[in-house]
Amino acid sequence: MKIVTWNINGIRAFKGGIKQALDSLDADIICVQETKVTRDLLDERTAVVEGYNSYFSFSRGRSGYSGVATYCKDSVAPFAAEEGLTGLLGGHAGGVGCYGDHEQFCDDELQRLDNEGRAVITQHRYTCENRMQTVTVVNVYCPRADPEKPERKQFKLQFYRLLQSRAEAILKAGSQVIILGDVNTSHRTIDHCDPSDLDNFDDHPGRKWLNGFLSDDSKNESGGGNEETPTDADLRGAGKFIDTFRYFHPKRTHAFTCWNTLTGARQTNYGTRIDYIFADVRLAKEQFSAADIMPEVEGSDHCPVWAQLRCTLLASPKLPPLCTRFLPEFAGKQQKLSHFLVKVDPKSVTSDSRDSLPGSQEAEEKRENLNPLGAAESNLGKKRALAVGSGTPKGKKSKVTKTSAKPPLPPQGSLLAFFKPKASSGAPVPKASEEAPSGAGGDSTNPLSPSQRSQMAKSNNNNNNNDKGVDDDGVCDSHTSGSTREEEDRKTAREITAKHPTAESAVDPEAPKKGASLGFWKSVLRGPPPPPPCKVHREPCVLRTVKKEGPNLGRQFFVCARPQGHAANSEARCNFFAWVDKGK
Repeated sequence: MKIVTWNINGIRAFKGGIKQALDSLDADIICVQETKVTRDLLDERTAVVEGYNSYFSFSRGRSGYSGVATYCKDSVAPFAAEEGLTGLLGGHAGGVGCYGDHEQFCDDELQRLDNEGRAVITQHRYTCENRMQTVTVVNVYCPRADPEKPERKQFKLQFYRLLQSRAEAILKAGSQVIILGDVNTSHRTIDHCDPSDLDNFDDHPGRKWLNGFLSDDSKNESGGGNEETPTDADLRGAGKFIDTFRYFHPKRTHAFTCWNTLTGARQTNYGTRIDYIFADVRLAKEQFSAADIMPEVEGSDHCPVWAQLRCTLLASPKLPPLCTRFLPEFAGKQQKLSHFLVKVDPKSVTSDSRDSLPGSQEAEEKRENLNPLGAAESNLGKKRALAVGSGTPKGKKSKVTKTSAKPPLPPQGSLLAFFKPKASSGAPVPKASEEAPSGAGGDSTNPLSPSQRSQMAKSNNNNNNNDKGVDDDGVCDSHTSGSTREEEDRKTAREITAKHPTAESAVDPEAPKKGASLGFWKSVLRGPPPPPPCKVHREPCVLRTVKKEGPNLGRQFFVCARPQGHAANSEARCNFFAWVDKGK
């Protein structure tokens, strides 16, 4: 069995789709973190993947934040699954159980620890020596301690304690345990590209917790033992779990799983190892055969981590209720054919749609199911009423009484009339005498009113006198006046220019205004300042903007354009830094 963990930094970022990404990893269980998707934004293509069954945990408080998901191949489907570490998000059968001691946590704290969607637990079975065994996979995305928010440091430590309590409780109940994901703490100095304050490196609260949680493998880092053949002495320590990567590669350096992509640090491998696969000591010794990282896989600021086990998991005949394919929006239970066949009073639906807005997306869908055409007409009528300002919307039909004194309006014509080419403005216009029949009042067969016929006559006289056409808007159109008027205008302009060379600007009075306007905008919009060369590489720098809260928020500065790296790396960026002067 192969298992993979990967912080994907957004599940919707995969251009080829999640199935292509899962298939490329070629693993039985794939645990992803930082999905950045909430349930209302989860689409069916991501939730229900052919050949896999998936289990999600969503953030309850923020959209586009946190979130984890576990994808299992159908051949290794779990028999139990649960969201969160506290048990407060269960509410259904098929959970894992074994929650441990929560005396050190208050109820509100437990709720907050699970509200960010940071854990999914699946439980599987396998056979070993003709005996059924259980292994529990805990997929976690541990919080990051923001230096500017002291409360988040405490939140992170509490999450660590809750994770340890739950894992040890499951282990005590008889199941073997695998914990994997983004732990957000580099354990040893060998796991950090540029560790600072080496004397106090292990005093970091997160590292203190890891030292007590993991089995002591300090001998591996100092060079004891064979890298590929771990011994029992390497597993001695107070912790009940071990880091499987260091179990197989105790001395490997520059093995990082996370880089700052904004500074291009991945190009120089200037990163940290904060993504792990932990396993209890007995499981690691008996079943794990290999573990490694995959820095060649791109698509995120993290890379995947994998481990191979000797055992083969057994597929459960029945999927747990937490499986996403059982969610109402993906199980085909949200809308039924009977919803469209229910008799509903149109008056009640119309009045309801006028008086109030839907309280949720589900309420709106129910309303559209009951009266799909009425809802559309109601919305259209509201929009037209606002545009026209009348009391009755134009989009709705109104009864016309026969007692109206107004004569019927002439027909507007068919829709095809709007697509026919318009008559040329220079075409001869019929005279009013030719169009109007004899008689003072006119004939009812003539579609033109008396005022329109008089307007036509006046237009015809203008055509005869001035040889100009009039367009539909009543604007004079001089294109049909011939070349005489144009030649005279050009001749007059040449004479004025010859007598008064400075009169060229008078011919075009807008020229000075355009020049002044152009000069004004050039003075206001100067564009970005030219980048200076850095002192070491003599290459143009890049312009950056401070986004961190503080007195320099929004200020711009120049730094070396090369990727971030160790100071000893000549290919990495130098320490050039220069603020952008606002006056330049």
